[in-house]
Amino acid sequence: MGLVYAEISLTSEEDLSMVRKHLMDQDEVRKMNISCLVDSGAYPLCINENIQEYLQLPFMYKKESQTADGRWVESDVVGPVHVEFEGLICSCPALVLPGGSEPLLGAIPMEMLDLIISPFEQKVVLNLASKRHQPLQYRWQ
Repeated sequence: MGLVYAEISLTSEEDLSMVRKHLMDQDEVRKMNISCLVDSGAYPLCINENIQEYLQLPFMYKKESQTADGRWVESDVVGPVHVEFEGLICSCPALVLPGGSEPLLGAIPMEMLDLIISPFEQKVVLNLASKRHQPLQYRWQ
């Protein structure tokens, strides 16, 4: 199986909160559409410093994590960030990778969105086997 990418939309959750409180106009909300590598071996959503600079997500804490090449790096965790994929929405923290590193859609946001990797289609798809997506069954007595 080759590399799998997903087109996702990232929005500052803080900006959305300000809109709900009528402290900011909807057209001022910081939002970015990105293509990211789908990596079920990574746990968090990972963004790079360029994305963080644009979205200005609030700092939460620092975390040490291991990169794919085996190096240990200390990174900022920011958020929450509003993630949208094909109409599905979740809100989660994001790990900030150095420089222009490739963004990653990790296992945690994939689970929150109920997505799986389809090896046959080589893309991310909705987990249709999940009970969350089954129509409600009513039995009338």
